[in-house]
Amino acid sequence: MAEDPANLDREGDAQRALSERPSISIRARISIAFAICFLLICGITVAGMVLISSLGKSQRFLERAGNFAFEVQNARRYEKNFFLYGTNLYDGLTHVHTAAQYLRRYAGEMRAVVGDRSFNVLKEDLDHYGASLDRLVSHLRRGQKAETVRQELEQDLRRYGSELLAEAQEMVDQERLAVHAMMHTYMLAAIGALGFMFLVMIYFASVLTRQIVRPLGRFMRYTERIATGDYSPIFPRRRYRDEFSNLAMAFNKMLGEVKHHQEQLFQSRKMAAIGTLTSGIAHELNNPLNNIGLTAEALIEGFDDYSEEQKLKMLQQIYTQVERSSGTVRNLLDFTRKDQIPFASLSLAEVIDSTVRLVQNELTLGSVRLELNIPDNLPRVRGDSRNLQQVFLNLLLNAIQAMPHGGKLRVTASVEGEHSLRVDVTDTGLGISAEDLDKIFDPFFTTKEVGKGTGLGLSVSYGIIEKHHGRITVESEMARGTTFSVHLPHEIHTTQESDA
Repeated sequence: MAEDPANLDREGDAQRALSERPSISIRARISIAFAICFLLICGITVAGMVLISSLGKSQRFLERAGNFAFEVQNARRYEKNFFLYGTNLYDGLTHVHTAAQYLRRYAGEMRAVVGDRSFNVLKEDLDHYGASLDRLVSHLRRGQKAETVRQELEQDLRRYGSELLAEAQEMVDQERLAVHAMMHTYMLAAIGALGFMFLVMIYFASVLTRQIVRPLGRFMRYTERIATGDYSPIFPRRRYRDEFSNLAMAFNKMLGEVKHHQEQLFQSRKMAAIGTLTSGIAHELNNPLNNIGLTAEALIEGFDDYSEEQKLKMLQQIYTQVERSSGTVRNLLDFTRKDQIPFASLSLAEVIDSTVRLVQNELTLGSVRLELNIPDNLPRVRGDSRNLQQVFLNLLLNAIQAMPHGGKLRVTASVEGEHSLRVDVTDTGLGISAEDLDKIFDPFFTTKEVGKGTGLGLSVSYGIIEKHHGRITVESEMARGTTFSVHLPHEIHTTQESDA
């Protein structure tokens, strides 16, 4: 079986178009998508680490600023107790010195938070407060009890102490506000980052789903198309080459291999059919040729001894055997014929009636009762009357032979749907086994004994009906009978298709 050049060109074009596409694999696109998502997650993680680090610094600063304020408060508590109850003032001076140490040690952090100006004011107030407290302690050590000096120092201590405590508390409050603002900002940023991450993932998921699910759907349709026998090549639908392009190339290669092996199978079946044909035809032709030879030999040897009636009878036997042989050859030629059948407008009822008249003798000899149900108003069909008559003759003869002890043969015609006619040939015979039912239309397959049929009748009939754009179906049950159904488009539908 020769390849169609157009099909070969299409296959070549499909393979070249697939192979010449730039390669961007689905694996690479998935890797890129995961890499982008990973980078976004890394960015969010780094931002979280920066937030934690900033919060840690703020926490440490709050602890140090709190300690500074605590020392100032303790110094002021000793100061107030001294002026109220005359208690020890030396511990208050110790707390001032501790606060000064905090100020010197963490000057950089405090300057970064409150600014140089506020820090300098804080330091000056602490220095003034410490100096005033130190003067008061020195005054007490010397035993001086001048009320004027004491009142002056008390006013300085109260003024500087109050300012110092307010500034320390303000420094703590500012840092707390900064921490709250930072947490609020980072919370909004985290929500925005998560939203952006969600949108990015949705986008990649939709893109990857579209690039995977849709091609899978297309390849499912390709497999359905291939299952129906359409082996046309798959053409690319992408601007680039990926795994699905490689799959399409594999599909195209598979289709080529399937067609190649199908041709090999066809050739092997053809050779097997020829072998079966040789066996069947040899038996089919051998019997009539033997009869012809024996009758002709007897006629030649006793030509002068036979009467005219006997000679005529022997010649009639020879003619019958020749007709039998020519019928076998004619069936074979009909099976292999490829010429176009000339179609004409036909009455299916007339074709069936003329066919029934040909088998009247077989019906009588076989004790078969015929029941015809052919409406007069059937639409006409377009076809070849001789070929259609051959189809129905084969079906009727097969039905009669399937009832060796007699039975009922029913032929029914009806309109099927809007487009076709249906003719059912039903017998009450032996039936066909399930394993043979799928093979009865195969060339040279027959259930008859060797020498009683070539197996061409149903195969030829099947081919004739196909040329008439119809089909033959069969239903059978062992010991219950068989129904062959012939479906043919009627002339109205055929004319509409031609006009379209």
